[in-house]
Amino acid sequence: MTELVTYQLGNGVATITLDDGKANVMSEKMIRAVATAFDRAEADRAVVLLTGRPGMFSAGYDLATFSRSEDEIRQTLRAGGNLIHRLLGFPLPVVAACSGHAIAQGAFTLLAADVRFGIAGDFKLGLNEVAIGLTIPHYGVEVARHRLTRPGFDRAMNTGILVGPEEARELGFLDALVADADELHTRATAEAHRLTEIDLGAHAWTKLRVRAQVLTAVRSGIDSEFGA
Repeated sequence: MTELVTYQLGNGVATITLDDGKANVMSEKMIRAVATAFDRAEADRAVVLLTGRPGMFSAGYDLATFSRSEDEIRQTLRAGGNLIHRLLGFPLPVVAACSGHAIAQGAFTLLAADVRFGIAGDFKLGLNEVAIGLTIPHYGVEVARHRLTRPGFDRAMNTGILVGPEEARELGFLDALVADADELHTRATAEAHRLTEIDLGAHAWTKLRVRAQVLTAVRSGIDSEFGA
């Protein structure tokens, strides 16, 4: 689709791969590319398999973003919040294959998926905003509250800790952990294909019911913090 995101459709599964050649930072260009890929998957009525480049799912926003004007910062964060809201309410199943590090906005994107596979290795996952002097936006608080364990939520949000994949699974960032990249691809792809067999209409309506509270909270947080 673009130099940042590729889209491959096969047997009812749309594989969306983030790869900027570096840290898969969530620039506005990357966010737009991911959002466009999800629009295409919805039009194709495809289950989404979302992944990153080898060793890197996403390291979150480019820190240079926060040295720009307040309007530019607000615009980027609103785009990032809208992407999380889109994924949380996406009418088709979303499987995330976390191919390595997932930090800050990258971790929020991971948390917004329906099923999340991680890979063992020397990778870090977590929400390090408070460690680098940033206040976590409301939308990030709400998606983390929805998906992390109760003690994991409090610890992850308030301490800025980055943890390895095994501990990330314990805190709720991941649903399952696999041994290597080959198994990650195999397991995540198998799950995506399994999900093509469920009733997708029932999935869409049930998801809206299950996530009604968090979707409302995320939308309210985006609009109040960054403007409607």
